[in-house]
Amino acid sequence: MDDLKKLKLVKNIYIVMSLLFCVLGIFLMARPKSSVKMLCVLMGIMLILYGAIKISGYFTRDAFCLAFQFDLAFGILLMAVGVILIARKNFAVYLIFSVFGILILADALFKIQMSVDAKRFGLALWWQILLIALVTGVIGVLVFIRPFEAAAMMMVLVGFSILLEGILNLWVGILTIKIIKSRL
Repeated sequence: MDDLKKLKLVKNIYIVMSLLFCVLGIFLMARPKSSVKMLCVLMGIMLILYGAIKISGYFTRDAFCLAFQFDLAFGILLMAVGVILIARKNFAVYLIFSVFGILILADALFKIQMSVDAKRFGLALWWQILLIALVTGVIGVLVFIRPFEAAAMMMVLVGFSILLEGILNLWVGILTIKIIKSRL
């Protein structure tokens, strides 16, 4: 598969995964009494797939090289956390909020740096990525510190953070993954 087709495929899958994060976030907000073990399995699968997309994206050549610049190591980390969530869901139940909080905060920080780089590239909408990343990072911190004792409230907060993560990644995919056909 040539580089252009590979990049188009990765971009499309990245956008689909972002939409799936949005759907999962909405589901968790609508049904906050869902099983935490079920959440571990669903998020484990999503993290494994998302990590694979990030790793694949790292090896593509998009015009700006913004969307996937930090994704080799972060993709491996996401896949490892996904496997742990599935394989050790009984143990992961106790750590799930902290793990999600850290992952969401880390991704938001990478996206903040990306937005600054996007500004240097001259992308007019760089500030939108920055704004969404800042809000997502704050919500990631809240998930990590668990401000609510009630499991249902925490599931709503996790759902909201996953929804924001999906929106952030969708926006990054649309704005920063540029496919430029080479002219011969």
